[in-house]
Amino acid sequence: MAPEHIGRRTFVKAAGAAVGSAVVLPACASPAPGWRFLTTAEATVVEAIAEQIVPADENAGAREAGVVNYIDRQLTGPFEEHQHTYRRGIAGVQQAADAMFGGRFESLRWAQQTAVLHAMERDEAPGDIWESTSAPSFFELIRDHTMQGFYGSPRHGGNRGFVSFRMIGLDYPRIVGQNRYKMFPGSP
Repeated sequence: MAPEHIGRRTFVKAAGAAVGSAVVLPACASPAPGWRFLTTAEATVVEAIAEQIVPADENAGAREAGVVNYIDRQLTGPFEEHQHTYRRGIAGVQQAADAMFGGRFESLRWAQQTAVLHAMERDEAPGDIWESTSAPSFFELIRDHTMQGFYGSPRHGGNRGFVSFRMIGLDYPRIVGQNRYKMFPGSP
């Protein structure tokens, strides 16, 4: 039996599909159990970035407030348009961390993580991903989402246990007409 010959057009189509799937399939990574959009590895990076933005001190930080849960939940809802930006941005953070300090972002020391984020903010982060995705724009996006997750309503997935409300001494903002309920002991 003679070997089958394929035409040039068929070969080009197959090669194009192979290259295209190599680019698209990583972006289609399935979320881990418990996550709606993020993989466990991505969630770990987002949590480390959020903790850099709102660190714990005498009060809870982004980690305790569950900011990563807020971001993950919103990426399958109102922030769905940012899914690609998050996938690329998280990969870019890892590239920058590896280029600058030879490790994964979430494993770096605090000062090293800060240096990576400062480089992103100044558009000086190394890594070829930043040629097609703006490092300052991704930093601004994740910073804004971190603040929303920390200071927003717990019903959206962040501010677990009302930590930011307690920190600034606020009662849970009540719904108009429901002022008869007390959310915290001693609240009016």
